[in-house]
Amino acid sequence: MSTTAPPPQATDPAAFWDKKFADDGFLYGERPNAFLTEQAWRLSPRSEVLAVGDGEGRNGVWLAEQEHRVTSVDVSPRALQKALGLALRRRVQLKTQCADLRDWVWPVATFDAVVAVYLHLRPDIRPALHARMLQALKPGGHLILEAFHPHQLGKGSGGPPDIAMLFTAEMLREDFDAAEILHLEETATVLKEGRGHQGSAAVVRLVARRAA
Repeated sequence: MSTTAPPPQATDPAAFWDKKFADDGFLYGERPNAFLTEQAWRLSPRSEVLAVGDGEGRNGVWLAEQEHRVTSVDVSPRALQKALGLALRRRVQLKTQCADLRDWVWPVATFDAVVAVYLHLRPDIRPALHARMLQALKPGGHLILEAFHPHQLGKGSGGPPDIAMLFTAEMLREDFDAAEILHLEETATVLKEGRGHQGSAAVVRLVARRAA
């Protein structure tokens, strides 16, 4: 999934995202998110990884290149088609699941890691879906998350224009209060992620571990 949400009147999120990802190029580039690459040392070799809202697969495919066993989930069939094409070109295996995360039957205690990069959620569903991400982890598993902070509003480097869909460190601390917080920060960065994410940005970053 991308960094913006369908407008409230959109009744078909898959169609909305298919249109966003219609071009042959990769909206957010083919390189992985920088924070993910910085934190991937925490994963054990050949970890089972769930990449939620993985869009065109740049993060899931990179994790597969690190020899992890990756399942990428997204609502957009077009995005997952491109993700599989990227995996084929990189000669790695990638499992995909086309699903709306609001209705998906989430696995429980199944994955060694969950990765959520710029998966922005409405406040009425955010806490519940964040709880499901944590529940999808095996005991001791890691969650790696990066999202835009409210200070992102007005910047041209990406993100939803609705402040209610931007995350603060305090929100994430509350959502993941059942986990051990290993890293949590609000920071400024410079994004170089395809044409969709370019320039200075305000982000929040989290690494959490499910209790053993």
